[in-house]
Amino acid sequence: MNRPAIQASLLETAQPAARSPYVTARDGTKLFVQDWGNGKPVLLLSAWTFDASIWGSHIEALTAKGFRCVAPDRRGHGRSEMPSTGYDLETLTDDVAAVIEARDLRDVTLVGFSMGTVEAVNYLGRYGSDRIARLVLVAPTTPFLVQTEDNPDAVPREMIEAGHTAIARDFAKWIAANEAPFFLPETPEITRSWIRDMMMRVPLPVALACRKTISFSDLRAAAASIDRPTLILHGDKDASAPLPLTGAQDRKADQGQQARCLRRRPASAAADAWRAGHCGHARLHGGLREAQLALTMSARRVRAAQMNRSAPSVVVTAAESRE
Repeated sequence: MNRPAIQASLLETAQPAARSPYVTARDGTKLFVQDWGNGKPVLLLSAWTFDASIWGSHIEALTAKGFRCVAPDRRGHGRSEMPSTGYDLETLTDDVAAVIEARDLRDVTLVGFSMGTVEAVNYLGRYGSDRIARLVLVAPTTPFLVQTEDNPDAVPREMIEAGHTAIARDFAKWIAANEAPFFLPETPEITRSWIRDMMMRVPLPVALACRKTISFSDLRAAAASIDRPTLILHGDKDASAPLPLTGAQDRKADQGQQARCLRRRPASAAADAWRAGHCGHARLHGGLREAQLALTMSARRVRAAQMNRSAPSVVVTAAESRE
């Protein structure tokens, strides 16, 4: 082999293998996956009717810090295929597992936003935490939204079903009626328009099926079994997933383990997160950088506790802002 051929062969060997933009789910559905950077992986799971483009500024910030960011489009969303079935919790969780396994992700920081928290918590409940190092729940809709005898402070089933009916009747009108509390007051119109368009691109049957999955999934047992350091980021002005019914309940689910609550003051770098509505996270890449640092610190405490033959989950709840 001549020198140019040898040099070309060495250069090809030195370059990382190209990552396919698709992962095939267990039922054959092709899932589009953004995969940027190198280093320890951060898996980003999106909100209801959002695709992975919502994570753009976060991906830029985290890859600049040396992390690998993996962000799949949920089936029926974005550039993923759109099957007529598979929007139940178990299939969606299997899709998350397919991405983790196909990309051989390990020591993962698993980040779920809104509906993504349902998939994240259920993944840990079903697949365990062998590949997961830490968990971030952003504006969570877990552990259980429906009012029942043993969940009396949640949302009555009739109210949830009325919401489904309103969406089915006129999705665009429903979005307009619920927009104000969804964003920060200073969110620019171009951002609002981008998100509205993203939501409207999801076919209505897919949007309704996914919303039912969020609404009726009971993840109380799965939340109570989490054995990885967990950070909950939740604005106290969230109308879509009110803090007392969701993030605060996730924290209570860990009551048998170590838990502490961190309350941010408005002067902090990520203060907007704590006074935000449900979509406030879209401009808070600084908050997730702080989350990464906090979770790294929590992981040290968990390892120390494991040496003492206990395995607590340290839950840092970024909950309220008060002047």
